[in-house]
Amino acid sequence: MSRSARSRLAVGALGAIAAVALAGCASTAPAADAAPEETHDHDHASDSRVAIAYDGGIVVLDGETLETVGEAELDGFLRVNGAGDDAGHVFVTASDGFHLLSTGIDGDVEFTGEVFDATTPGHVTPHAGRTALFDDGTGGFEIFDTDAVGTGSLPTADAFSSEAAHHGVAVELSDGTILSTIGTSESRSGVRLLDADGTELARNEQCPSVHGEGALKDEVVMFGCQDGILLFADGAFTKLDAPDEFGRSGNAYVTETSAIAVADYNSDPDSEGYLLSKLAFIDTDAQELSIVELPADVRYTWRGVGRDGHDNIVLLSADGTLNVLDETGAIVDSWDVIDSWESPVEWQDAHPGLRVVGDTAYVTDPATDRILAIDLHTGETTAEATLDVVPGEFVVVGGSAH
Repeated sequence: MSRSARSRLAVGALGAIAAVALAGCASTAPAADAAPEETHDHDHASDSRVAIAYDGGIVVLDGETLETVGEAELDGFLRVNGAGDDAGHVFVTASDGFHLLSTGIDGDVEFTGEVFDATTPGHVTPHAGRTALFDDGTGGFEIFDTDAVGTGSLPTADAFSSEAAHHGVAVELSDGTILSTIGTSESRSGVRLLDADGTELARNEQCPSVHGEGALKDEVVMFGCQDGILLFADGAFTKLDAPDEFGRSGNAYVTETSAIAVADYNSDPDSEGYLLSKLAFIDTDAQELSIVELPADVRYTWRGVGRDGHDNIVLLSADGTLNVLDETGAIVDSWDVIDSWESPVEWQDAHPGLRVVGDTAYVTDPATDRILAIDLHTGETTAEATLDVVPGEFVVVGGSAH
């Protein structure tokens, strides 16, 4: 596709940051037992997979050709998270827990039978060879070796509890300590540091409505707050205040090779819909928080931001453009890729989504039931497919996605 006139347009200077709408996080709808379908072999199949949730199951595509590899059925509203393991498994979140799906890299596309029970399954957080699963309904979470899944039996896991049930997240760091959120079913306030036995070592409760974590270079971890960002580094918490009284971030877009984190940002507590017009930039070395205001016709949801193999920010806009920003917040490339679209009415509603792996952006378009793979060097579509289902959330796993 041709570049739009906005190509290489510098966005306004980094200003203040604030945080994001709590989009993309809520309890899931009911689910039923999985019924895997037959898989199909393809010539020249890659070792990466695209797993797309729809109403009734998961369809898995080859990551290079976007040909269908297989499908597995599961009822209800489904969410998908990469398991983070070497074999490219996917955790599918349903009402009864976290179901493990084999994406066919080492066998068939099928549910493995490993279901981690949860009252209200929430965040899946692989990091440093360990994976944490958080149950919003109890506040409990379990942590296990990331590569221990896929055997057909549940791995040995360490179980932990929170002070109260809440929509939260936990992540185990490389030294064995654990960061977990603090909250209740009605409010959330911050993050605490635990040792490997679950004993509290430190806490910070200066992060109202804490949501969304990301681990960056040198294992700095960020959390979004209603009024800024909470950082954890070298054993200590640091709060970075938003420039607005209400400045909410709830989703982190980070890489392990950059000290610059990006988050969604919403400074209007009365805003309607889910389209946002600002991004939060966090320099974790300088411990500075800034915001970038996007051009007037560029709007995005939490599903529309990613980071490429060069640590650039990739953003899918509601005007149908795919935009590449550098770490100063300047748009350096922009291409028309799909038709324009409106904000979803509810966060669960199907709307365009983005996943970025290396120099490839994967874009779904529910209005046409399509998925595209786009070369971020040229803006050219390298593969596309029309699905038999309406695409919901999706992930890319295996190969260079791991």
